[in-house]
Amino acid sequence: MRFQENLKQVLTVDDSPHRIGVAFALGAFIAMSALLGLHTILGIVLPHIFKLSKRVTIAGVLINNPWTTIPIYSFCLWIGLLFAGSDAPPPDIDWSNISFSMLKTDLLYYLVPFLVGTTLVGLVSAVLGYFLIKHAVIKYRS
Repeated sequence: MRFQENLKQVLTVDDSPHRIGVAFALGAFIAMSALLGLHTILGIVLPHIFKLSKRVTIAGVLINNPWTTIPIYSFCLWIGLLFAGSDAPPPDIDWSNISFSMLKTDLLYYLVPFLVGTTLVGLVSAVLGYFLIKHAVIKYRS
């Protein structure tokens, strides 16, 4: 029931279907971005800058939430490794001895693929989100 209520709030925003779709697409892109911890802030600030609906953008941002973060970011890393993988073998991570030094050296191998993956998945999510929400608004209003 909560999903339907949230969807109805998005579909009934007083704006054009195009602008509602753009606001949701912006939120979906932010949701997939590597800027974990800044999603909500960006979901409030960016629609203000672009004069879009904050409510719709935040709805897009909330695609990535505590329940979906690990699967989404794992998928993004996998995509990034497909497109920007390294020829070097992955580091052998000692999970029993995690430190900031280890993060800096061992996990640096995954940084570029992670950034590439989150960007690509974000772009695809934004495009799909735009058309899905725009179509849903048009259908809801007719």
